[in-house]
Amino acid sequence: METLNKTDGPTCRFSGIELKHTFADLGRQPLSNSYLHPSKLSHAEPHYPLYAWVSEDNFLVQLEQFETADEIFSDYAYFSSFSDGWLRHAEAYTSLMVERFGLSAESFVMEVASNDGYLLQYFTQRGIPVLGVEPAANVAEVAIGKGVPSEVVFMGEASAKELMQRYPGADILAANNVLAHVPDLNDFIIGLRTCLAPDGVLTIEFPHLMKLIQETQFDTIYHEHFSYFSFYTVQRIFAHHGITLFDVEQLPTHGGSLRIYGKHAASTAHPVTGRVQSLLDEEVAAGLTDMATYTNFNEKVKKLKRNALGFLLAAKEEGKSIAAYGAPAKGNTMLNYCGIRTDIIDYTVDRSPHKQGLFLPGTQIPIFGPDHVAQTKPDYLLILPWNIKDE
Repeated sequence: METLNKTDGPTCRFSGIELKHTFADLGRQPLSNSYLHPSKLSHAEPHYPLYAWVSEDNFLVQLEQFETADEIFSDYAYFSSFSDGWLRHAEAYTSLMVERFGLSAESFVMEVASNDGYLLQYFTQRGIPVLGVEPAANVAEVAIGKGVPSEVVFMGEASAKELMQRYPGADILAANNVLAHVPDLNDFIIGLRTCLAPDGVLTIEFPHLMKLIQETQFDTIYHEHFSYFSFYTVQRIFAHHGITLFDVEQLPTHGGSLRIYGKHAASTAHPVTGRVQSLLDEEVAAGLTDMATYTNFNEKVKKLKRNALGFLLAAKEEGKSIAAYGAPAKGNTMLNYCGIRTDIIDYTVDRSPHKQGLFLPGTQIPIFGPDHVAQTKPDYLLILPWNIKDE
């Protein structure tokens, strides 16, 4: 077991205990969504330790916070609607919620981190009132243009109380792929609880830590993701804040995610399903309540790096050309950790016009539109957003 003897080290963002155990050390890296304008290529980029710890009292895997959430998310480059697969996922979620919980024009649906309205637009189409809560003003503006009412604010206890003075409690409160992005975890969950109607349903989706460990998905670790959750850990955290998790689904999205269903602990609606205990048993069998599972992960990451570099360097020695597809945050973690730059990969392409013409942080690999692949016909195409490779 690897233990760092530090007396002034970081503390667990849930329990406050000192963090002593290493999960993954990915070196010093730039913020993975800080894409570079051509005029900034000669400027120094801030680099921060990309170092993941695990808390010994609750197995919460987490990073230290080096930039404020406002600096990271106030002007954001990720727009959910540029993934067809994610739009299908959102539309299917809408149908499921309407059918399972009997939503109607009398219901109220709220989404935290609502992005460009990719999800709430489907509730609006069914005549169900909605509200998006999105901290990135540039992204929220796109949602408003689609007819999705949006408040530009970070979710927390204070902002939730202010929202509840103007809006009803949410019958469905969704928070997809945002829990990992929250530096003040306890304040965020109190905010969610504040916005939830007495018998309302909270659904949250996030990458499943069990899949990250089993498949060595180290590239899903980056500075904008502050925490990584197992179901065991997330159940304990929400119970502490008066939220009972009554159901859970395992999803294929983002390399393997969970969708948890929560309610106020005082609510008698929605009995706890058998899937809750089944997943807890599965995680225990996978070693997620054993510290050795976490402290052994770093060696698996090092081996994967050596294998990836070995393949790419051998291809270059053979005179092959290599390009990449996609400009996701996970790709930037992988490229920077492995030291892969334009001496190995010529360029990458991305469907989002918000990224085209920019350069990847750290590696400064240029980003083109997808048609650039057909024009240059590289020998190898490295798919960086491997979670949507079928698309």
